[in-house]
Amino acid sequence: MHDFHFADGQLHCEGVALNTLAKKFGTPLYVYSQHTLTDHFQKLDTAMAPVDHLICFAVKSNSNLAVLRVLANAGSGFDIVSAGELQRVIAAGGNPRQCVFAGVGKTEKEIEFALRQQVYSFNCESEPELLRINRVAARLKKVAPVAVRINPNIEAHTHAKITTGTYENKFGIAFEQVEAIYARASRLKNLHLRGVQMHIGSQITETTPFEQAVKKVLPLVQKLKTKYALEFFSVGGGLGIIYDPMLASGRPAWWHSPAAKNILTPASYAARILPLLQPLGLKILMEPGRFISGNAGVLLTRVEFVKRTGKKNFVIVDAAMNDLIRPAFYDAHHEIVPLVKKAGGGKAVASDVVGPICESGDYFCKDRPLPKVGEGDHLALLSAGAYGFVMASTYNTRPLAAEVLVNGKKFALVRERQPVKDIWAGEKVVAWLK
Repeated sequence: MHDFHFADGQLHCEGVALNTLAKKFGTPLYVYSQHTLTDHFQKLDTAMAPVDHLICFAVKSNSNLAVLRVLANAGSGFDIVSAGELQRVIAAGGNPRQCVFAGVGKTEKEIEFALRQQVYSFNCESEPELLRINRVAARLKKVAPVAVRINPNIEAHTHAKITTGTYENKFGIAFEQVEAIYARASRLKNLHLRGVQMHIGSQITETTPFEQAVKKVLPLVQKLKTKYALEFFSVGGGLGIIYDPMLASGRPAWWHSPAAKNILTPASYAARILPLLQPLGLKILMEPGRFISGNAGVLLTRVEFVKRTGKKNFVIVDAAMNDLIRPAFYDAHHEIVPLVKKAGGGKAVASDVVGPICESGDYFCKDRPLPKVGEGDHLALLSAGAYGFVMASTYNTRPLAAEVLVNGKKFALVRERQPVKDIWAGEKVVAWLK
């Protein structure tokens, strides 16, 4: 569930009308629900309670400091993929000792910084990376905690650009090679083999791929645990959310409760994998991002023009692919609703919602039946709390959007809109051009 709902004809985030926020802070504007963030974390935490576990929120999904503080206060650890993300976690009040450092291209400077901050583990994705971490740790006279990321070669049947668990992907080490790599790594004096990790992809909405992957790697994990006294097994992240507009009942997907048919929930996930994990006797780590933050955020935008051609109805808005690139990049679906329901509603109009950027790919939907809107109306792009602002850019010299956090009836600006001049603040015209 999430905390975006209509009341008195206006879309609200918790107890705040989103139209109020759009008028006060302008658009494009990201809005996050604090209760939704906390609720999603706690539901997953509760579902995994039968085993010793640590949920490490994937910072790459939403790295706003206020969002990270909300989750740190809830007891979350963090999954990071850069030294910059680790610095964000620290700035937000998170504990670096509850951080796992993932990613295929860690630099020596990043490894050194993470070692000095005493991260819980490096999730290693290649043998050269293990050698590099050992070398840096030796130079610092430290022992680095590591886990090897197993690539189980399990097809999660998700989008090609977010699949990570097959041998066609750059991530992890092939299942058949892992045992030999642990044997070689065990001889490196500045490594501590703390655990083992896997991750099969993102936006997975069925439990079967998770169950298949755990079943496949479990005998190997048990063998490695016995041989090297491992402390944890990370089952990765990838739990998906519902983006599609309609379920079988004909109602919009975001109105449905988690009990609705075919929606992956913390309870259904835990029911399938906990019976496999409990006998293992290891601490279980998870690295979800989208599942916690995805439905906790929306992107608000203003209608600038409605352009009608012979065959098309274009709703031109002030948000663009630089603000939310998922539709252009992944062909991703985001439900789009007006902030104010107009009396009578009227017949839906097949519309393309497009931005002002000079790219044909700058669109949020095509030929989608939407309520009739006009200049000055506001729309919300739902389920935009993950891989939204974090993937934004200043393409076309468009400033980064503002962000707001809502808590009940309270709200606060948690990122100011970027001043245009800040976009080129680090640039200069060299002397020979003057």
